[in-house]
Amino acid sequence: MSVIDMKGVDLNLLITLDVLLEVRNVTHAAERLGLSQPTTSAQLARLRQMLDDPLLMPADNGRGMVVTARALELAPALRAALKDLEAAVAKQPAFDPMKDERSFHVAASDNAIVTLGLQLVEHVSRAAGPGVRIAFHAPQAAGVAGQLESGRVDLLIGSERMVPPSMRARELVSEHFELAQRKGHPRGTAALDVESYCRLRHILVSTSGGSFHGFMDEHLERMGRRRNVVLSVPQFTLVPSILHATDYVCTLPSRLIQRYADSLDRFVLPFPAQGFGLFMAWHPRNHKDPGSAWLRDLLLSVIGP
Repeated sequence: MSVIDMKGVDLNLLITLDVLLEVRNVTHAAERLGLSQPTTSAQLARLRQMLDDPLLMPADNGRGMVVTARALELAPALRAALKDLEAAVAKQPAFDPMKDERSFHVAASDNAIVTLGLQLVEHVSRAAGPGVRIAFHAPQAAGVAGQLESGRVDLLIGSERMVPPSMRARELVSEHFELAQRKGHPRGTAALDVESYCRLRHILVSTSGGSFHGFMDEHLERMGRRRNVVLSVPQFTLVPSILHATDYVCTLPSRLIQRYADSLDRFVLPFPAQGFGLFMAWHPRNHKDPGSAWLRDLLLSVIGP
């Protein structure tokens, strides 16, 4: 008996064979399948060639057809396989965070982790069992689209500038900037004007690394001003400790400052500065994936109604 290469088998042929073996009449099979009789006859001919067996033969009494021994052997296994396939296709995917095992990979800056990620972790610890794990990754603007595309990253939390245009996205929070200084700073707690802001010794967060010129400096340049940047660090979460130990100041997202309200004072900037939105973004492939949808819903519950 020759071995059949299943890669070349048309599923429609197997469906046709299943119906033919049940009704044992080409005309009736064609009606059930919604095909013409010539098409069904042509499919039977292909099946005979593929399986090297007549499968169905005209009955001696001229009414209908009789099946061969090979066909009788095939019929129950074929019916079971098609039923299993039908059930698999019809089954809706599900995710049970208390029972299932899954690792979610989230790309997020340290600001996004402090602002939203920590609360997400708190929610996951209460809403999921031991099989659910979260891994945070540092986002790379040039590579995050490929990470989402390949599945190495399930979710991105970042500013709108980080979101690749090919991804689905939703804004989580709208942010603005404020000045932060340590409590007891010799400057005192008076409101700022542009001149006093520029004279202060500033920390700049340069996520790309090493720059002394950032977003706020662009705003000031348009006003013909320049501030005194004395320190550049690669992460937002380094800033509170440095502020606590020095008389430096730093312009930070307001929600980040709020997380350190016990040790930092905050002040409205003395000039208009554009804010930004924090978004979550995911690949369209995962839009209806139950696990990914669960994680996104949980993140939305972090920010509240």
